[in-house]
Amino acid sequence: MSTEKDNKGSVFTLSDFNSTTVLTEKVENGKESEYNPFENRDPKSSNSTMGSLAHLLKSSLGTGILAMPMAFKNSGLLVGALGTIIVGFICTHCVHILVRTSHEVCKKAKVPALGFAETAEKVFETGPLGARKYSRFARAFSEYGLVLTYLGANCVYIVFIATSFSNVLNSRLGVDWDVRYYIAVVTLPCIILGEIRKLKYLVPFSAIANLCIVVTFTITLYYMLSSPIKLDRPKFSSFGQLPLFFSTVIFAMEGIGVVMPVENSMKKPQHFLGCPGVLNTAMFVVMSLYTVIGFLGYAVYGDAVEASITLNLPKGEPFAEAANILIAIAILFTFGLQFYVPMDILWRKIGPNIPKDRHNMSQIMFRAGIILIMGGVAAAVPKLDPFIGLVGAVFFSILGLCIPAIVETVFRYPDDLGKFNWIVIKNGFLVVISVIALITGSYTCVLEIIEMYTGKHHK
Repeated sequence: MSTEKDNKGSVFTLSDFNSTTVLTEKVENGKESEYNPFENRDPKSSNSTMGSLAHLLKSSLGTGILAMPMAFKNSGLLVGALGTIIVGFICTHCVHILVRTSHEVCKKAKVPALGFAETAEKVFETGPLGARKYSRFARAFSEYGLVLTYLGANCVYIVFIATSFSNVLNSRLGVDWDVRYYIAVVTLPCIILGEIRKLKYLVPFSAIANLCIVVTFTITLYYMLSSPIKLDRPKFSSFGQLPLFFSTVIFAMEGIGVVMPVENSMKKPQHFLGCPGVLNTAMFVVMSLYTVIGFLGYAVYGDAVEASITLNLPKGEPFAEAANILIAIAILFTFGLQFYVPMDILWRKIGPNIPKDRHNMSQIMFRAGIILIMGGVAAAVPKLDPFIGLVGAVFFSILGLCIPAIVETVFRYPDDLGKFNWIVIKNGFLVVISVIALITGSYTCVLEIIEMYTGKHHK
Protein backbone atom coordinates (compact mmCIF):
# COMPACT_ATOMS: atom_id res chain seq x y z
CA MET A 1 0.00 0.00 0.00
CA SER A 2 1.50 3.33 -0.99
CA THR A 3 1.12 6.88 0.21
CA GLU A 4 -0.48 8.20 -2.95
CA LYS A 5 -2.01 11.65 -2.99
CA ASP A 6 -5.42 10.17 -3.69
CA ASN A 7 -5.37 8.65 -0.24
CA LYS A 8 -5.08 12.01 1.47
CA GLY A 9 -7.80 12.73 3.97
CA SER A 10 -8.76 9.11 4.48
CA VAL A 11 -8.42 7.40 7.78
CA PHE A 12 -7.08 4.31 6.03
CA THR A 13 -3.66 5.30 4.85
CA LEU A 14 -0.15 3.96 4.86
CA SER A 15 -0.09 4.25 8.64
CA ASP A 16 -2.79 1.61 8.85
CA PHE A 17 -0.60 -1.29 7.98
CA ASN A 18 2.78 -0.36 6.52
CA SER A 19 4.66 2.37 8.30
CA THR A 20 8.02 0.95 9.28
CA THR A 21 10.26 3.36 7.41
CA VAL A 22 13.19 4.11 9.70
CA LEU A 23 14.22 7.74 9.82
CA THR A 24 17.55 9.07 11.01
CA GLU A 25 17.60 10.26 14.60
CA LYS A 26 19.07 13.60 15.63
CA VAL A 27 22.50 13.92 17.19
CA GLU A 28 23.06 16.72 19.69
CA ASN A 29 26.36 17.51 21.44
CA GLY A 30 27.82 14.23 20.26
CA LYS A 31 25.00 12.26 21.88
CA GLU A 32 22.15 10.53 20.18
CA SER A 33 18.91 12.19 21.29
CA GLU A 34 15.79 10.22 22.04
CA TYR A 35 13.91 9.40 18.86
CA ASN A 36 10.61 11.32 18.58
CA PRO A 37 8.24 9.52 16.20
CA PHE A 38 5.85 12.48 16.05
CA GLU A 39 8.53 14.74 14.55
CA ASN A 40 9.28 12.24 11.79
CA ARG A 41 5.77 11.76 10.44
CA ASP A 42 4.80 13.22 7.09
CA PRO A 43 2.99 16.51 7.86
CA LYS A 44 1.58 16.78 4.33
CA SER A 45 -0.88 13.90 4.82
CA SER A 46 -1.92 14.80 8.37
CA ASN A 47 -5.42 15.46 9.69
CA SER A 48 -6.32 18.14 12.20
CA THR A 49 -7.39 17.28 15.74
CA MET A 50 -11.04 18.06 14.96
CA GLY A 51 -10.82 16.10 11.71
CA SER A 52 -9.45 13.10 13.57
CA LEU A 53 -12.23 13.38 16.13
CA ALA A 54 -14.78 13.41 13.29
CA HIS A 55 -13.19 10.31 11.73
CA LEU A 56 -13.26 8.44 15.04
CA LEU A 57 -16.88 9.37 15.70
CA LYS A 58 -17.90 8.41 12.17
CA SER A 59 -16.26 5.00 12.53
CA SER A 60 -17.97 4.35 15.89
CA LEU A 61 -21.50 5.55 15.08
CA GLY A 62 -22.90 3.00 12.68
CA THR A 63 -25.31 0.07 12.74
CA GLY A 64 -24.22 -0.78 16.28
CA ILE A 65 -26.12 2.13 17.82
CA LEU A 66 -29.34 0.89 16.23
CA ALA A 67 -28.84 -2.49 17.92
CA MET A 68 -28.48 -1.00 21.42
CA PRO A 69 -32.19 -1.27 22.35
CA MET A 70 -31.95 -5.01 21.63
CA ALA A 71 -28.88 -5.15 23.88
CA PHE A 72 -30.88 -3.46 26.67
CA LYS A 73 -33.63 -6.07 26.17
CA ASN A 74 -31.04 -8.71 27.02
CA SER A 75 -29.91 -6.87 30.14
CA GLY A 76 -32.71 -4.69 31.51
CA LEU A 77 -32.81 -0.91 31.84
CA LEU A 78 -30.56 -0.47 34.87
CA VAL A 79 -28.02 -3.20 34.08
CA GLY A 80 -27.98 -2.08 30.45
CA ALA A 81 -27.13 1.52 31.33
CA LEU A 82 -24.43 0.55 33.82
CA GLY A 83 -23.11 -2.25 31.60
CA THR A 84 -22.79 0.02 28.55
CA ILE A 85 -20.75 2.52 30.57
CA ILE A 86 -18.53 -0.25 31.99
CA VAL A 87 -17.92 -1.81 28.58
CA GLY A 88 -17.22 1.67 27.21
CA PHE A 89 -14.56 2.30 29.86
CA ILE A 90 -12.96 -1.10 29.20
CA CYS A 91 -12.88 -0.55 25.43
CA THR A 92 -11.47 2.96 25.90
CA HIS A 93 -8.77 1.68 28.24
CA CYS A 94 -7.77 -1.05 25.77
CA VAL A 95 -7.39 1.57 23.03
CA HIS A 96 -5.35 3.72 25.42
CA ILE A 97 -2.86 0.96 26.20
CA LEU A 98 -2.59 -0.06 22.56
CA VAL A 99 -1.84 3.48 21.35
CA ARG A 100 0.49 4.25 24.26
CA THR A 101 2.40 1.01 23.66
CA SER A 102 2.60 1.81 19.95
CA HIS A 103 4.13 5.22 20.76
CA GLU A 104 6.72 3.64 23.05
CA VAL A 105 7.68 0.88 20.63
CA CYS A 106 7.99 3.49 17.85
CA LYS A 107 10.64 5.23 19.95
CA LYS A 108 12.37 1.94 20.64
CA ALA A 109 12.31 0.74 17.02
CA LYS A 110 12.93 4.27 15.64
CA VAL A 111 9.97 4.32 13.24
CA PRO A 112 7.50 7.23 12.83
CA ALA A 113 4.27 5.23 13.12
CA LEU A 114 2.96 1.70 13.40
CA GLY A 115 -0.36 0.12 12.53
CA PHE A 116 -2.27 -2.36 14.67
CA ALA A 117 -0.58 -5.54 13.42
CA GLU A 118 2.82 -3.86 13.15
CA THR A 119 2.64 -2.77 16.77
CA ALA A 120 2.02 -6.36 17.86
CA GLU A 121 4.92 -7.58 15.71
CA LYS A 122 7.41 -4.94 16.94
CA VAL A 123 6.45 -5.46 20.58
CA PHE A 124 7.34 -9.14 20.35
CA GLU A 125 10.35 -8.46 18.09
CA THR A 126 11.93 -6.02 20.57
CA GLY A 127 10.58 -7.69 23.71
CA PRO A 128 11.90 -10.46 25.98
CA LEU A 129 14.14 -13.02 24.28
CA GLY A 130 11.64 -15.81 24.75
CA ALA A 131 8.89 -13.81 23.01
CA ARG A 132 10.84 -12.69 19.94
CA LYS A 133 10.32 -15.89 17.99
CA TYR A 134 6.58 -15.20 18.08
CA SER A 135 6.80 -11.78 16.40
CA ARG A 136 5.68 -12.99 12.96
CA PHE A 137 2.88 -15.00 14.52
CA ALA A 138 1.75 -11.92 16.48
CA ARG A 139 1.56 -9.88 13.28
CA ALA A 140 -0.19 -12.63 11.32
CA PHE A 141 -2.68 -13.25 14.13
CA SER A 142 -3.49 -9.54 14.35
CA GLU A 143 -3.77 -9.11 10.58
CA TYR A 144 -6.04 -12.09 10.11
CA GLY A 145 -7.99 -10.95 13.16
CA LEU A 146 -8.58 -7.64 11.37
CA VAL A 147 -9.55 -9.46 8.17
CA LEU A 148 -12.05 -11.76 9.87
CA THR A 149 -13.46 -8.93 11.98
CA TYR A 150 -14.15 -6.71 8.97
CA LEU A 151 -15.48 -9.56 6.85
CA GLY A 152 -17.73 -10.66 9.72
CA ALA A 153 -19.00 -7.11 10.17
CA ASN A 154 -19.67 -6.89 6.42
CA CYS A 155 -21.73 -10.10 6.61
CA VAL A 156 -23.81 -8.37 9.29
CA TYR A 157 -24.11 -5.36 6.97
CA ILE A 158 -25.53 -7.55 4.18
CA VAL A 159 -28.14 -9.01 6.55
CA PHE A 160 -28.91 -5.53 7.89
CA ILE A 161 -29.46 -4.03 4.43
CA ALA A 162 -31.60 -6.96 3.28
CA THR A 163 -33.70 -6.90 6.47
CA SER A 164 -34.33 -3.16 6.14
CA PHE A 165 -35.46 -3.45 2.51
CA SER A 166 -37.55 -6.52 3.39
CA ASN A 167 -39.31 -4.64 6.18
CA VAL A 168 -40.47 -1.91 3.78
CA LEU A 169 -41.04 -3.76 0.51
CA ASN A 170 -42.89 -6.74 1.98
CA SER A 171 -45.28 -4.33 3.67
CA ARG A 172 -45.69 -2.13 0.58
CA LEU A 173 -46.14 -5.01 -1.86
CA GLY A 174 -48.28 -7.12 0.46
CA VAL A 175 -45.94 -10.12 0.15
CA ASP A 176 -43.99 -12.26 2.59
CA TRP A 177 -40.76 -12.89 0.74
CA ASP A 178 -38.00 -14.50 2.76
CA VAL A 179 -35.14 -12.18 3.67
CA ARG A 180 -32.76 -14.52 1.82
CA TYR A 181 -34.19 -13.30 -1.50
CA TYR A 182 -33.25 -9.78 -0.51
CA ILE A 183 -29.78 -10.97 0.58
CA ALA A 184 -29.25 -12.42 -2.91
CA VAL A 185 -30.24 -9.13 -4.54
CA VAL A 186 -28.22 -6.97 -2.11
CA THR A 187 -25.09 -9.04 -2.74
CA LEU A 188 -24.94 -7.78 -6.34
CA PRO A 189 -24.41 -4.04 -5.58
CA CYS A 190 -22.03 -5.09 -2.79
CA ILE A 191 -19.91 -6.86 -5.42
CA ILE A 192 -19.84 -3.68 -7.52
CA LEU A 193 -18.84 -1.49 -4.57
CA GLY A 194 -16.29 -4.08 -3.47
CA GLU A 195 -14.48 -3.74 -6.80
CA ILE A 196 -13.53 -0.13 -6.02
CA ARG A 197 -9.83 -0.21 -5.14
CA LYS A 198 -8.99 3.45 -4.53
CA LEU A 199 -10.19 5.29 -1.49
CA LYS A 200 -10.80 8.55 -3.33
CA TYR A 201 -13.61 6.91 -5.30
CA LEU A 202 -15.29 5.83 -2.05
CA VAL A 203 -15.38 9.35 -0.59
CA PRO A 204 -18.68 10.39 -2.29
CA PHE A 205 -20.36 7.19 -1.07
CA SER A 206 -19.12 7.87 2.46
CA ALA A 207 -20.49 11.42 2.34
CA ILE A 208 -23.93 10.21 1.21
CA ALA A 209 -23.86 7.51 3.89
CA ASN A 210 -23.16 10.08 6.60
CA LEU A 211 -26.09 12.23 5.47
CA CYS A 212 -28.41 9.21 5.40
CA ILE A 213 -27.36 8.18 8.92
CA VAL A 214 -28.02 11.66 10.33
CA VAL A 215 -31.51 11.76 8.78
CA THR A 216 -32.25 8.22 10.00
CA PHE A 217 -31.21 9.05 13.58
CA THR A 218 -33.36 12.18 13.50
CA ILE A 219 -36.45 10.28 12.33
CA THR A 220 -35.86 7.44 14.79
CA LEU A 221 -35.47 9.81 17.74
CA TYR A 222 -38.63 11.64 16.68
CA TYR A 223 -40.68 8.45 16.77
CA MET A 224 -39.17 7.29 20.06
CA LEU A 225 -39.70 10.62 21.83
CA SER A 226 -43.26 10.81 20.43
CA SER A 227 -44.13 7.44 22.00
CA PRO A 228 -44.87 6.65 25.67
CA ILE A 229 -41.65 5.98 27.59
CA LYS A 230 -42.32 3.20 30.09
CA LEU A 231 -39.78 3.21 32.90
CA ASP A 232 -41.36 0.13 34.50
CA ARG A 233 -39.49 -2.17 32.13
CA PRO A 234 -37.37 -4.84 33.90
CA LYS A 235 -34.24 -3.40 35.48
CA PHE A 236 -32.48 -6.74 35.00
CA SER A 237 -33.33 -9.49 32.55
CA SER A 238 -31.50 -12.72 33.39
CA PHE A 239 -27.97 -14.06 33.65
CA GLY A 240 -28.59 -16.26 30.61
CA GLN A 241 -29.20 -13.21 28.40
CA LEU A 242 -26.21 -11.17 29.62
CA PRO A 243 -23.73 -12.74 27.16
CA LEU A 244 -25.89 -11.46 24.29
CA PHE A 245 -25.91 -8.00 25.85
CA PHE A 246 -22.14 -7.80 26.27
CA SER A 247 -21.32 -9.24 22.83
CA THR A 248 -23.77 -6.82 21.17
CA VAL A 249 -22.33 -3.81 23.03
CA ILE A 250 -18.77 -4.88 22.18
CA PHE A 251 -19.77 -5.17 18.51
CA ALA A 252 -21.46 -1.77 18.61
CA MET A 253 -18.76 0.12 20.48
CA GLU A 254 -15.47 -1.47 19.50
CA GLY A 255 -13.67 0.42 16.73
CA ILE A 256 -10.16 -0.87 17.34
CA GLY A 257 -9.49 -1.43 13.65
CA VAL A 258 -9.65 2.27 12.76
CA VAL A 259 -7.97 3.69 15.86
CA MET A 260 -4.37 3.34 14.71
CA PRO A 261 -5.02 4.78 11.21
CA VAL A 262 -6.73 7.81 12.76
CA GLU A 263 -3.96 8.35 15.33
CA ASN A 264 -1.20 7.81 12.77
CA SER A 265 -2.67 10.43 10.45
CA MET A 266 -2.95 13.19 13.08
CA LYS A 267 -1.03 16.43 12.66
CA LYS A 268 -0.68 16.59 16.46
CA PRO A 269 -0.80 12.94 17.65
CA GLN A 270 -0.02 14.03 21.21
CA HIS A 271 -3.64 15.27 21.32
CA PHE A 272 -5.04 11.78 20.73
CA LEU A 273 -4.59 10.57 24.30
CA GLY A 274 -4.81 12.62 27.48
CA CYS A 275 -7.63 14.66 28.93
CA PRO A 276 -9.81 15.57 27.21
CA GLY A 277 -8.03 14.25 24.09
CA VAL A 278 -9.54 12.94 20.86
CA LEU A 279 -10.06 9.41 22.16
CA ASN A 280 -11.68 10.36 25.46
CA THR A 281 -13.94 12.92 23.79
CA ALA A 282 -15.06 10.50 21.09
CA MET A 283 -15.71 7.66 23.53
CA PHE A 284 -17.64 9.95 25.91
CA VAL A 285 -19.93 10.96 23.04
CA VAL A 286 -20.27 7.34 21.88
CA MET A 287 -21.04 5.99 25.37
CA SER A 288 -23.59 8.75 25.97
CA LEU A 289 -25.41 8.21 22.67
CA TYR A 290 -25.37 4.42 22.96
CA THR A 291 -26.73 4.53 26.50
CA VAL A 292 -29.49 7.02 25.61
CA ILE A 293 -30.59 5.21 22.44
CA GLY A 294 -30.50 1.81 24.12
CA PHE A 295 -32.42 3.05 27.18
CA LEU A 296 -35.07 4.95 25.19
CA GLY A 297 -35.52 2.19 22.61
CA TYR A 298 -36.15 -0.51 25.20
CA ALA A 299 -38.24 1.79 27.42
CA VAL A 300 -40.51 2.56 24.44
CA TYR A 301 -40.80 -0.81 22.68
CA GLY A 302 -40.02 -3.28 25.48
CA ASP A 303 -39.68 -6.95 24.54
CA ALA A 304 -41.02 -6.18 21.05
CA VAL A 305 -37.80 -4.33 20.21
CA GLU A 306 -36.07 -5.56 17.05
CA ALA A 307 -32.37 -6.10 16.32
CA SER A 308 -32.37 -2.69 14.64
CA ILE A 309 -34.60 -0.07 16.23
CA THR A 310 -35.57 1.18 12.75
CA LEU A 311 -37.49 -2.09 12.25
CA ASN A 312 -39.81 -1.05 15.11
CA LEU A 313 -40.90 2.15 13.40
CA PRO A 314 -44.56 2.15 12.28
CA LYS A 315 -45.17 0.26 9.04
CA GLY A 316 -46.86 2.16 6.26
CA GLU A 317 -45.79 5.61 7.46
CA PRO A 318 -43.63 7.45 4.89
CA PHE A 319 -41.08 8.82 7.35
CA ALA A 320 -40.64 5.45 9.06
CA GLU A 321 -40.18 3.71 5.73
CA ALA A 322 -37.79 6.44 4.62
CA ALA A 323 -35.67 5.78 7.74
CA ASN A 324 -35.41 2.08 6.88
CA ILE A 325 -34.49 2.77 3.26
CA LEU A 326 -32.00 5.51 4.16
CA ILE A 327 -30.16 3.41 6.75
CA ALA A 328 -30.02 0.53 4.27
CA ILE A 329 -28.47 2.87 1.66
CA ALA A 330 -26.07 4.28 4.26
CA ILE A 331 -24.79 0.83 5.23
CA LEU A 332 -24.62 -0.25 1.58
CA PHE A 333 -22.49 2.80 0.74
CA THR A 334 -20.28 2.10 3.76
CA PHE A 335 -19.67 -1.46 2.56
CA GLY A 336 -16.89 -0.50 0.13
CA LEU A 337 -14.86 1.31 2.80
CA GLN A 338 -15.21 -1.56 5.28
CA PHE A 339 -14.32 -4.06 2.55
CA TYR A 340 -11.22 -2.06 1.57
CA VAL A 341 -9.30 -2.95 4.73
CA PRO A 342 -9.42 -6.78 4.60
CA MET A 343 -8.86 -6.80 0.84
CA ASP A 344 -5.78 -4.62 1.21
CA ILE A 345 -4.30 -7.07 3.73
CA LEU A 346 -5.20 -10.19 1.75
CA TRP A 347 -4.06 -8.85 -1.62
CA ARG A 348 -0.68 -7.83 -0.25
CA LYS A 349 -0.23 -11.46 0.77
CA ILE A 350 -1.40 -13.17 -2.43
CA GLY A 351 -0.67 -10.46 -5.05
CA PRO A 352 3.09 -11.10 -5.28
CA ASN A 353 2.38 -14.75 -6.16
CA ILE A 354 0.32 -13.81 -9.23
CA PRO A 355 1.86 -12.63 -12.54
CA LYS A 356 1.44 -8.86 -12.93
CA ASP A 357 -0.39 -9.16 -16.24
CA ARG A 358 -3.11 -11.13 -14.44
CA HIS A 359 -3.43 -8.84 -11.43
CA ASN A 360 -6.48 -6.95 -12.66
CA MET A 361 -8.62 -9.96 -13.55
CA SER A 362 -7.41 -11.85 -10.49
CA GLN A 363 -8.44 -8.98 -8.20
CA ILE A 364 -11.86 -8.75 -9.83
CA MET A 365 -12.51 -12.46 -9.38
CA PHE A 366 -10.99 -12.59 -5.90
CA ARG A 367 -13.06 -9.68 -4.58
CA ALA A 368 -16.26 -10.98 -6.18
CA GLY A 369 -15.62 -14.46 -4.81
CA ILE A 370 -15.10 -13.19 -1.26
CA ILE A 371 -18.33 -11.17 -1.38
CA LEU A 372 -20.27 -14.14 -2.77
CA ILE A 373 -19.00 -16.22 0.15
CA MET A 374 -20.05 -13.45 2.54
CA GLY A 375 -23.49 -13.41 0.91
CA GLY A 376 -23.71 -17.17 1.46
CA VAL A 377 -22.79 -16.77 5.13
CA ALA A 378 -25.38 -14.00 5.49
CA ALA A 379 -28.04 -16.22 3.90
CA ALA A 380 -27.11 -19.04 6.29
CA VAL A 381 -27.64 -16.75 9.32
CA PRO A 382 -30.25 -14.22 8.14
CA LYS A 383 -31.25 -13.13 11.65
CA LEU A 384 -29.59 -9.94 12.85
CA ASP A 385 -29.43 -10.24 16.64
CA PRO A 386 -27.53 -13.56 16.99
CA PHE A 387 -25.28 -12.64 14.06
CA ILE A 388 -24.32 -9.30 15.62
CA GLY A 389 -23.67 -11.00 18.94
CA LEU A 390 -21.59 -13.76 17.33
CA VAL A 391 -19.33 -11.33 15.46
CA GLY A 392 -18.93 -9.23 18.60
CA ALA A 393 -18.16 -12.23 20.80
CA VAL A 394 -15.72 -13.99 18.47
CA PHE A 395 -13.87 -11.19 16.71
CA PHE A 396 -14.20 -7.89 18.52
CA SER A 397 -13.54 -9.39 21.96
CA ILE A 398 -10.24 -10.84 20.76
CA LEU A 399 -9.20 -7.87 18.63
CA GLY A 400 -10.35 -5.11 20.98
CA LEU A 401 -9.72 -6.57 24.43
CA CYS A 402 -7.33 -9.52 24.35
CA ILE A 403 -4.63 -8.35 21.92
CA PRO A 404 -4.06 -4.88 23.48
CA ALA A 405 -3.75 -6.46 26.95
CA ILE A 406 -1.19 -9.03 25.76
CA VAL A 407 0.75 -6.43 23.74
CA GLU A 408 1.13 -4.09 26.73
CA THR A 409 2.16 -6.93 29.05
CA VAL A 410 4.84 -8.23 26.67
CA PHE A 411 6.19 -4.73 26.06
CA ARG A 412 6.50 -3.91 29.76
CA TYR A 413 7.83 -7.33 30.82
CA PRO A 414 9.76 -7.84 33.08
CA ASP A 415 10.91 -4.51 34.59
CA ASP A 416 7.98 -2.14 34.08
CA LEU A 417 4.95 -4.00 35.42
CA GLY A 418 4.20 -1.59 38.27
CA LYS A 419 3.96 -2.12 42.00
CA PHE A 420 2.95 -5.67 42.90
CA ASN A 421 2.89 -6.40 39.14
CA TRP A 422 -0.48 -4.68 38.94
CA ILE A 423 -0.25 -4.37 35.14
CA VAL A 424 -0.07 -8.15 34.82
CA ILE A 425 -3.07 -8.50 37.13
CA LYS A 426 -5.06 -5.83 35.29
CA ASN A 427 -4.28 -7.21 31.84
CA GLY A 428 -4.90 -10.75 33.01
CA PHE A 429 -8.36 -9.55 34.07
CA LEU A 430 -8.92 -8.08 30.58
CA VAL A 431 -7.89 -11.35 28.93
CA VAL A 432 -10.25 -13.27 31.21
CA ILE A 433 -13.10 -10.90 30.29
CA SER A 434 -12.26 -11.39 26.61
CA VAL A 435 -12.28 -15.18 26.92
CA ILE A 436 -15.53 -15.19 28.92
CA ALA A 437 -17.16 -12.91 26.31
CA LEU A 438 -15.85 -15.18 23.56
CA ILE A 439 -17.10 -18.44 25.09
CA THR A 440 -20.40 -17.36 26.64
CA GLY A 441 -21.31 -14.98 23.82
CA SER A 442 -20.54 -17.54 21.11
CA TYR A 443 -22.39 -20.30 22.96
CA THR A 444 -25.51 -18.19 23.47
CA CYS A 445 -25.54 -16.92 19.89
CA VAL A 446 -25.01 -20.39 18.42
CA LEU A 447 -27.95 -21.66 20.48
CA GLU A 448 -30.05 -18.81 19.08
CA ILE A 449 -29.05 -19.77 15.55
CA ILE A 450 -29.86 -23.45 16.21
CA GLU A 451 -33.22 -22.39 17.61
CA MET A 452 -33.84 -20.35 14.46
CA TYR A 453 -33.42 -23.47 12.31
CA THR A 454 -35.03 -26.07 14.58
CA GLY A 455 -37.71 -24.03 16.30
CA LYS A 456 -36.70 -25.62 19.61
CA HIS A 457 -36.06 -23.34 22.55
CA HIS A 458 -32.81 -24.00 24.45
CA LYS A 459 -32.73 -23.06 28.09
